[in-house]
Amino acid sequence: MNSIPTTALGLAEQGLPVLPLRADKRPFGNCRSCDDLACGGRPNMRVPGPCVCPWPCHGWAVATTDPSVVGSPQWAAAWRRARAIGYHPGGAGVTVVDLDNPAAVDWAREHLPPTTTVATTRGQHWIYRGAVRSVNAVRDGVDIKSTMSYARWLGPGTGPMADVPAAVHELVQVKPAAQPTPRTVTVSAPAGGGKCPHRSPVYLERGIAMAEQRISTATSGVHAAVYRTFLAVLSAHGRCGCLTETHIGRLFTAAQAKGESARHCETAWSNATTALGI
Repeated sequence: MNSIPTTALGLAEQGLPVLPLRADKRPFGNCRSCDDLACGGRPNMRVPGPCVCPWPCHGWAVATTDPSVVGSPQWAAAWRRARAIGYHPGGAGVTVVDLDNPAAVDWAREHLPPTTTVATTRGQHWIYRGAVRSVNAVRDGVDIKSTMSYARWLGPGTGPMADVPAAVHELVQVKPAAQPTPRTVTVSAPAGGGKCPHRSPVYLERGIAMAEQRISTATSGVHAAVYRTFLAVLSAHGRCGCLTETHIGRLFTAAQAKGESARHCETAWSNATTALGI
């Protein structure tokens, strides 16, 4: 018998915003009614707040403490397929310092105050009271998960919970160590001159938002999905020079949120530009 739905319902009743996770520990992808944000959802879930869709398909934004939603027929199919429970740390008023290897755990023991600790398959989660900005790869093997993010529920942990220390606040204020430096694509404008239609703020913004969503909702073959998305963006917007560092940075951020490394992002972008002859 699958105990995941029962456990999730109990956690929601205790005030923990929960969501179902797949076997690969990722949230469920968008349902058909949410394609192209028809439901009014948010591109890449960048805007805080509850999801407006009744289905569990908007990542961290769908996490809820409402038992009537967690136990609803719309969520039942997802819970039957779920292999883990996720939760929104920021929504619970906590911050998870995700330590992904023994070296990261050793670093935390040296630089962070003791707090509630939960064992993971490869390291530990150190949970602190208070919410901060979520940032991946602040150090080798260290991610900060709080607002606009999700973590896997692995139990209540051990030890009393401390407040978010100054060291964590400092980490989320600096650029992640593994974050690539976004590059501006500098190529010739389309032959014939004239005003480039891609420079329309609405047209370009929609294209980037759709690309972010395509990456964030990929449920398998993430490497291939990221490459195809980069290829599509460059095909539509790469030859006129309208892409900026901000646009490319948003795409890289979406890819890294799905687990892609900085190196894979750089390689995928380079391969896409080469394939298009840019």
